[in-house]
Amino acid sequence: MSNTPDIRLPIAVAQFGATTDKAANLEEIRRLAIEAAEAGARLVVAPEYAMFTDRKLDQSAVAAAEPLDGPFVSELGAIAKQLAIHLIAGVNESVPGEDRIWNTLVALAPDGSLASVYRKLHLYDAFGFSESAVVRPGDIVDAPTFGIDGVTVGLQTCYDVRFPEVSRRLVDAGAQLVVVSAQWISGPLKEDHWSTLVRARAIENTLYVVASAQSPPNGAGCSMIVDPMGVVLANLGERTGTANATISSQRVAEVRLRNPALELRRFRTV
Repeated sequence: MSNTPDIRLPIAVAQFGATTDKAANLEEIRRLAIEAAEAGARLVVAPEYAMFTDRKLDQSAVAAAEPLDGPFVSELGAIAKQLAIHLIAGVNESVPGEDRIWNTLVALAPDGSLASVYRKLHLYDAFGFSESAVVRPGDIVDAPTFGIDGVTVGLQTCYDVRFPEVSRRLVDAGAQLVVVSAQWISGPLKEDHWSTLVRARAIENTLYVVASAQSPPNGAGCSMIVDPMGVVLANLGERTGTANATISSQRVAEVRLRNPALELRRFRTV
């Protein structure tokens, strides 16, 4: 191994079932972020649609949407600043002039500012669901990443995890940790798909994955943190709460030395 110092970053995954009460959802994010930060986390990841979730995705999601400089994201920034952490959560972002929203992940920095923004690319038009009826897909732009103390973090959302090129593109942008925020809906074999796909993205890209999902009844739960060999470091099962782990840049380097798949590949993302 090289003499490069090991960068260790304490992180946490937060799981809860969001509702149509935005104020209550915000307070739950605050409570879970405090819990995680008190356990040492410097990065806390909340689920997709953490701002607002109804029993079905319809125009109520549009009515609840806000711009990124609106009160909900501003208060997420205040939480991040208060706790001196990076905080990631899924929000309903209003689209000017449209009756659709962007399904957006925001990453707030410890000073309360936006460190990164990601608008979901692959919409959940599968398993009898039609997310595109209400959600506008994000534009393909530069890979959404940001840094924490020398660790590069990449962002993706829920159904994106079924598309390996999304994670590979983040790796090519330098990611050592990929965040997946989700409202993974329950159904036949869906929980199995979730755990298999999250671990596969970690294994094939030799990086850490922190995957936050909503807890039942709105989601399947099983939020987890997975290391570059596919080892599950934490799993929340069905419960509301947080789970912590510490990622290591040396672990990433060791795994990539043992399994140099990224160097040996013959195809590249564009």
